Amino acid sequence: PRPVTCIEVVEAYVERIKEVNPLINAVVKDRFEEALQEARQVDKLLSEGPGDDYLEEKFPLLGVPITVKEAFSLHGMPNTSGLVNRRNVIATSDATVVSRLKQAGAIPLGVTNCSELCMWYESSNRVYGRTNNPYDLQRIVGGSSGGEGSALAAACSVIGVGSDIGGSIRMPAFFNGVFGHKPTTGVVPNDGQFPNARGVRTSFLCTGPMCRYAEDLEPMLRVMAGPGVNKLKLNEKVSLEKIKFHCMDHDGGSIFVSPVDKEILQAQKKVVEHLEGELGVQVQRVAIHKMKYSFQIWSAMMSSKDSDGQEAQLFTDLLGDHGKPVWPLWELMKWLVGMSSHTLPAIGKAGGKLMKLNPGGNAKLVSMGKSLQEEMEALLGPDGVLLYPSHPTIAPRHHSPICMPFNFAYTAIFNVLGLPVTQCPLGLSSEGLPLGIQLVAASYNDHLTLAVARYLEEAFGGWVLPGKV
Repeated sequence: PRPVTCIEVVEAYVERIKEVNPLINAVVKDRFEEALQEARQVDKLLSEGPGDDYLEEKFPLLGVPITVKEAFSLHGMPNTSGLVNRRNVIATSDATVVSRLKQAGAIPLGVTNCSELCMWYESSNRVYGRTNNPYDLQRIVGGSSGGEGSALAAACSVIGVGSDIGGSIRMPAFFNGVFGHKPTTGVVPNDGQFPNARGVRTSFLCTGPMCRYAEDLEPMLRVMAGPGVNKLKLNEKVSLEKIKFHCMDHDGGSIFVSPVDKEILQAQKKVVEHLEGELGVQVQRVAIHKMKYSFQIWSAMMSSKDSDGQEAQLFTDLLGDHGKPVWPLWELMKWLVGMSSHTLPAIGKAGGKLMKLNPGGNAKLVSMGKSLQEEMEALLGPDGVLLYPSHPTIAPRHHSPICMPFNFAYTAIFNVLGLPVTQCPLGLSSEGLPLGIQLVAASYNDHLTLAVARYLEEAFGGWVLPGKV
């Protein structure tokens, strides 16, 4: 087949976005003119022929179309994070990861939707409206990197940038049937996103890659991490037969969280059977008791002070964004009569922050979190991978997360534990909605979860083109 030009590739993706975005509302602002111009420059560079090896080393992502979560600064694009009083904010620079991807040759097509202030798992806000799932437009895309998950699933771009403090890369990747990776804490820089983490949260927030094909996670991670990549072992060859696999079907029955859907359990069982049958490994069933308190541990650790005694920023202040802090009860009254510029989950979250758990209980949960971290690191060790459900339910209908607000605990616990997690799709459910699994390893063992994701993609088919768009 004849090699395609960069302009042809970018034009194809621009056309695709124009065709499906009216249905999914994932790309909230495009930069098609600039992208086409950049594609022409790539073709010019290729025609001048400095040699493929040179180009591959200097520009590993040359001419690859990407999308970026709107919470990240991308020069000339809005950077509101779905907050109405930021609707005129235009980024004047690039976030570090965006700049690194551009320097590697990637071509941004636009920015994608997120939840208000990136703190909810439905991507809907009063600036851009609601994003829909390409497998069923009546279903959620997850949050907060939901527009990114939806755009990738609908084949609107090749790779994308997400961030994750409670599962904001992994939930959208799960609901939309694509790959997402939350790196080990502190490997990829978080700067250039709004809101950014402060205090202890800086070690819980992770920026990472999202994509349709498992093989793209590693090259993206290398570029996004920059010098931080040296903390990882991405050059080590992984022998899957030597991995010690562990499996946990659910969190042990937390009262805050829905029970795990039968089809999700079935998909996980098939993975275990495949690994045991094809690789000849023994998958060890584990029951880690403290996982039952995932939501409480995450909440307590998110609101704890850092070593300098700095407290995390209050959500009510963030909603005000340098203006007046938001009064949750007043906002709720305004919301009921259609007058609030905030979403109901954001108002609820602001109200919830006012009812802090008792300090004694909090301290107990924080120390439980620390001992869970030690237990996990010891269990996984240098060669362990844990299989764990991505979420208790398959992509729910719009608005229903409000009735199950704490289900994100299945992903959130790994943020406060600092562990690397790859979200891996596992085909579609009986209703044609994506299934998937989380692959977890000990700190700095990202190479293990990435290798298992590549293997499972081959075994279970990976991303499936949605029939709805």
